[in-house]
Amino acid sequence: MSLKEYTPGSAFPGTIGRTWEQSSPAWPRPLRAKDGAPNVLFIVLDDTGFGHLGCYGSPIQTPNLDRLAKGGLLYNGMHTTALCSPTRSCILTGRNHHSNGMATITEVSLGYPGYNGTIPFENGFLSEMLQEQGYNTYALGKWHLTPAEQTSAAGPYNRWPLGRGFERFYGFLGGDTHQYFPDLVHDNHPVLPPKTPEEGYHLTEDLVDRAVDFIADSKQVAPDKPFFMYFCTGAMHAPHHVPREWADKYKGQFDDGWDAYRKKVYQRQLKLGVIPPGTKLSRHDPDVAEWETLSADERRLYARMMEVYAGFLEHTDHHIGRLLKFLEETGELDNTLIMVISDNGASAEGGPHGSVNELKFFNNTPESLEQNLEAIDELGGPKYFNHYSWGWAWAGDTPFRRWKREVYRGGTTDPFLVHWPKGIRARGEIRSQYCHAIDMVPTVLDCLGLTPPAALRGVTQSPVEGVSFRHTFDDARAESRHRTQYFEMFSNRAIYHDGWRAVCPFPGPSFTEAGEGFGESKLTEERLRQLDAEGWELYHVAEDCSETKNLASEERGKLIEMIALWYVEAGRYQVMPLASPDRGVFSEERPQITRDRKRYVYRPHTSPAPENVAVHVLNRPHSITARVDVEDDAEGVLLSHGGLTGGYTFFIQDRRLHYVYNFVGEREFHIESGVEIPVGPSELRFEFEPTGAPDLAGGKGAPGRGRLFIDGELVAQSDIAATMPLVISLGEGLTCGRDDNSAVSMMYRAPFAFRGGTLREVVVDVSGEHLHDEQAERKTVMARQ
Repeated sequence: MSLKEYTPGSAFPGTIGRTWEQSSPAWPRPLRAKDGAPNVLFIVLDDTGFGHLGCYGSPIQTPNLDRLAKGGLLYNGMHTTALCSPTRSCILTGRNHHSNGMATITEVSLGYPGYNGTIPFENGFLSEMLQEQGYNTYALGKWHLTPAEQTSAAGPYNRWPLGRGFERFYGFLGGDTHQYFPDLVHDNHPVLPPKTPEEGYHLTEDLVDRAVDFIADSKQVAPDKPFFMYFCTGAMHAPHHVPREWADKYKGQFDDGWDAYRKKVYQRQLKLGVIPPGTKLSRHDPDVAEWETLSADERRLYARMMEVYAGFLEHTDHHIGRLLKFLEETGELDNTLIMVISDNGASAEGGPHGSVNELKFFNNTPESLEQNLEAIDELGGPKYFNHYSWGWAWAGDTPFRRWKREVYRGGTTDPFLVHWPKGIRARGEIRSQYCHAIDMVPTVLDCLGLTPPAALRGVTQSPVEGVSFRHTFDDARAESRHRTQYFEMFSNRAIYHDGWRAVCPFPGPSFTEAGEGFGESKLTEERLRQLDAEGWELYHVAEDCSETKNLASEERGKLIEMIALWYVEAGRYQVMPLASPDRGVFSEERPQITRDRKRYVYRPHTSPAPENVAVHVLNRPHSITARVDVEDDAEGVLLSHGGLTGGYTFFIQDRRLHYVYNFVGEREFHIESGVEIPVGPSELRFEFEPTGAPDLAGGKGAPGRGRLFIDGELVAQSDIAATMPLVISLGEGLTCGRDDNSAVSMMYRAPFAFRGGTLREVVVDVSGEHLHDEQAERKTVMARQ
């Protein structure tokens, strides 16, 4: 007798008698995907510009991604939001970023529907949709879609990856992480990297290893069960980390500078057909120095920064190739729908001069050319958190203007590849139809023969706002069905409609022309009216794809029509109110899962407290008190926050009490007790008392005096002349009883976990006044994207 199955929720089709012998069974049908359903793989690169991949004209070697282009399709009209989290929300939901409440990143959310950083459950993720269709669902790498205040062990977990339809997760929850000492989460719990940098660890390799394991685990049991994998590298976001041999492959290749790079890439793009014939190279950006005006030392440093970036990208491509090879060897590649995209244009977050420690950039701490030159031989290694200068960001977006965070095409037009041999006849062709990240979900559903669900997990779903571009796969001449698309990012605005594009940059076309730096401008009603009257530019991108000829004066009627259309779309998608990085906006309070408090209690063996929820000790009096039962061989960390790029650590070594303050990786202030800690119960205490005011805009926190106490007796004191003004850590949070990942101090080797006694608890008291500067703080928050 064959097994009888029925749809769960329908009437039982078997027979139920008084006994088993008189009955016939039937089973609820297990959830199975359609026969032959393809796997779906999204590969999301970070901060990778239109002119960075080899198949888009770059000299950087990306053979594996180039292979996808050769065996599939390369699109030159894919658009994103110009920022990471907003774009990622579009990729996964098929809705616009303001519809997702993701106008910016979660760390700068605001109390308005389009800005609150909380993706509503009525905007279902593709993972949730496909899970209900019998797919395995995996997320790896960067997430950055959970409200920043909800990323700790206190949760809630319903907006972590496993709460949004992914069955497995391995990666990091924030916007960036150290590639050698990453802040890792496996499913719903933090984990440490499986190896050290000395043992050859690198995050990209680790992510691919896990991706292969996830797929293999399922396929060995259910080989016909398809998967959806959302694979997001930490690359190419800062820190630009890669083993030296990869960077050395490019030695000397960028010595002629960013202007030369743009010209060479532009010519290759024309030859490859990546850009239309007759496309002009956009102007030299006023914020970028002419290469020949730089000193020899500057050119040497900046060229090396780009060598490291290029090696990082080739290294990333190599490991993506390992994932593709696994799919090929297992017979899965031909029936895997692969889409490769970058979340925004190349990043200018290294500033005009680049950075060897982005923590300095976020703290407004000046970097000197001399210091950066000292680091040149170790760029790309674990010691530094480096990012190239923004001239390379401008070059990486060739042939377009500007970069990430701005809505000229340099920020919004990104590489996009589609590869699906079983579903696409065309090979190695270019597609020029207009499309946007919100179109990826409806295209996948179209390819799978599915319609957007009316409800998910009992929640009625909002309409998907993107449109499918599947019809373009085998028809290069097909018309784009995406006719209108608005853009808004930090009050930079743009609108596309039927081959025309209007752009209103804020505070101006460049910082130089505006006379204001990033994060220094305030958008008032008066200024908005002025911008609407005078600030809009108009481009016929169907004929001028690189936005070189402003037609605002010649086509005034068309411009007015486009501005009006932007406001229509803004009303439709929750774009208002426009928010600029001004003092009032970024001093806004945000909901916390607990009430503000002055006393924080930490215990050993607990999960790290991320930066956003850890106790904030900067620029205020505070104390750290550890209650410990000490034995003869006691040693180890009591409390630490941060890592090698900066932080503080409170620890026992050689039976003496120590405190080290690591100022942005530049200098360690060390205080050591003059006496040994007695055996038995002890109260060990550190106190910090500010002795001066902070200069937050100048990159200097409050100086102060540190004191150590053992059982109430003062045993050491010393001045701490330099403290960090705004940010302690870029990813490594606060830990009790150990120092995870990279060590805060060179005095010990991580994790230097406490042993030789019992550490009961550590209490941090911050009841003193918090000295702050809202303007400087908002600039720092804006930089961390």
